[in-house]
Amino acid sequence: MSQAEKIVITQAPVTWQDVVAVARDGAQLELSAAIWARIENAQAIVQRIVSSGERAYGINTGLGALCNVSLQDEQLSQLSRNTLLSHACGVGAPLSDEQTRSIMCAAIVNYSHGKSGLHRQVVEALLALLNRGITPQVPSQGSVGYLTHMAHIGIALLGVGNVSYRGQIVSAQQALAEAGLQPVKLGAKDGLCLVNGTPCMTGLSCLAIADATRLLEWADVIGAMSFEAQRGQIDAFDAEIIALKPHPGMQQVGINLRALLDGSEVIAQSKGIRTQDALSIRSIPQVHGAARDQLLHATRQIENELNGANDNPLVLGTADNYRVVSQANPHGQSVAMAADLLAIAMAEIGSIAERRLDRLINPHVSGLPAFLVANPGVNSGMMIVQYVAASLCAENRQLAQPAVLDNYVTSGLQEDHLSLGTNAALKLHRALENCMQILAIEYLLAAQAFEFLKEQRFGAGTDAAWRLLRERVPAYDQDRWLAPDIAAAASVLKERDLLNKTLPNLN
Repeated sequence: MSQAEKIVITQAPVTWQDVVAVARDGAQLELSAAIWARIENAQAIVQRIVSSGERAYGINTGLGALCNVSLQDEQLSQLSRNTLLSHACGVGAPLSDEQTRSIMCAAIVNYSHGKSGLHRQVVEALLALLNRGITPQVPSQGSVGYLTHMAHIGIALLGVGNVSYRGQIVSAQQALAEAGLQPVKLGAKDGLCLVNGTPCMTGLSCLAIADATRLLEWADVIGAMSFEAQRGQIDAFDAEIIALKPHPGMQQVGINLRALLDGSEVIAQSKGIRTQDALSIRSIPQVHGAARDQLLHATRQIENELNGANDNPLVLGTADNYRVVSQANPHGQSVAMAADLLAIAMAEIGSIAERRLDRLINPHVSGLPAFLVANPGVNSGMMIVQYVAASLCAENRQLAQPAVLDNYVTSGLQEDHLSLGTNAALKLHRALENCMQILAIEYLLAAQAFEFLKEQRFGAGTDAAWRLLRERVPAYDQDRWLAPDIAAAASVLKERDLLNKTLPNLN
């Protein structure tokens, strides 16, 4: 984890890039004085409610279907502790460190609004985990939108469970001791605040936005390479034609493709060889552009959620003049729908890429040697990598089924409509990984196709992308172990800086 910039939460909106900087790049997270004042004001309201004896859900009552059971005094601290322990019941493989860190960051952003009411020292303890690289081990499965993932994070504050620390999995108790930290003593509402809300789906979705943004840029580059390798008819990308459909994403993809293919002798000398190309070749602006537009919409939804207060109950006003309101802000419908929509969009990016790469290896339509190898027969060439891409597309079709439509009843009929937003975000992560592998395969195949056309000059951007891959993957002249080549191509797609350095004007 590299030490990056410092992110300070102020009264200005937080962006998905801020969450990614903390979660993925190791940026230190801080809260401004004004934000700490908000947090302390909300806690003062909670203390006033406790001292007054007024019944308020989750502050001095049981949770869920137990909301009518009143509690007092030491029971309130015990309730918070018990809430974390009982809710930390997830199953399955743990989240990655960056995924857990994204959730922790989004939770702190939620508390920064000063509408939750948890104690300052709880937020300070969460910040200490983030900034010192102590990452709770969080089982990936078991959330209907909230609760279990944050509970597993919360128990680490108590010194319970395991964490990732300094490259090892150790007990939370050991990591806290080595870092000079004390387990947290919880008070009224602290436990509920730690498990409630939408930080799980929102934090995970912020990472997904970063990956989708990068992959959509690479999709244009790799799609342009496939277009050029198949000697596509450039009139399909004509600026005047593209402008006749005013979708913003489509316009940007058209601009990108024309820049990437600028100066290509292959394209210039292929003009008129066919009336029109297959749709997977000529509809790149329409398909890639639609995905960009859906990403823009999803980003708005996710950032709106990130900057919203999503606890229940929420506290308003001051200790002298307050309201405590039970409501449904922890319901993550907007994020769940956004993540589902983005999974569909990225599945389509993988789907059209698979159709393009299939045409590259098919001698009946490519005009290139069968399976992109000079001596087919004794060599299978790139035949089976297309099978892999087809398999990944099939899996993405399954992952593109909406999670938000799956509704179950929990907590004795008290919670009878659920967003399943965390499931939506997690399957989006898997769809993005699959999409990246499909694009890596297309990149590998398009670069190999270029080996048979390199007597002519390629486009400014496509030539740069071809040479970039050749720094890591040599040309393919006879059958060899292909899995490392795919992994090497995927490693290029993971590095945003490579895209920026090679193609600085791409958007």
